[in-house]
Amino acid sequence: MNTMLGKKIKQTQMFLSDGKRIPVSKVEISGNTVVGIRTKEKNSHNAILLGFGQDKRASKSIIGQVKGANLKIAPRFFREVIVEEASMPALGEIINATIAFKPGDMVSVSGVTKGKGFAGVVKRHHFKGGSKTHGASDRTRAPGSIGSTTSPGRVWKNVRMGGHMGDEQVTATNLAVYTADTAKNLLLIEGAVPGAKNSLVIIRKSNKGS
Repeated sequence: MNTMLGKKIKQTQMFLSDGKRIPVSKVEISGNTVVGIRTKEKNSHNAILLGFGQDKRASKSIIGQVKGANLKIAPRFFREVIVEEASMPALGEIINATIAFKPGDMVSVSGVTKGKGFAGVVKRHHFKGGSKTHGASDRTRAPGSIGSTTSPGRVWKNVRMGGHMGDEQVTATNLAVYTADTAKNLLLIEGAVPGAKNSLVIIRKSNKGS
């Protein structure tokens, strides 16, 4: 197992043995359940279908899909995870924190960032802004010129302008796992991970760690 689903609880801090304070993100990964198995005979790889969370208003099709795993409540999220044939878990098995991760592992965490709505160029792209004097008092947060005169006589693609900010899939890479709590199924991961509180994140092991 090198991938698990989790719920971002909050960002906090912890102290190392030498007294150094570091920022960490607390991620809950309890309830990762194997709800389906894909074998290499019918697919190009061995994989499992992981279910996470609880969906009390699941549709009949979803309920039927998880019947084989003997689940009383259908998961809210589903993701396919590629696994080695030797480490293939059983249908209905619950994956805990220490099966996939241990302190010292380096991981990548993917999630959907907080939506900020429509934002201008100063907030979205960190533009400095214009002058407040010489008759330009209303241009302080304007983007400025976006054209390039008569050649090519149009606005280039991907010009930095105001628009929808946030609410996009982002992956934070090379983060260290500091604590893997088996009893509470919690991970303390270095730094900030994308997403709002209680949002879904996908944790992938990037290498064997230290």
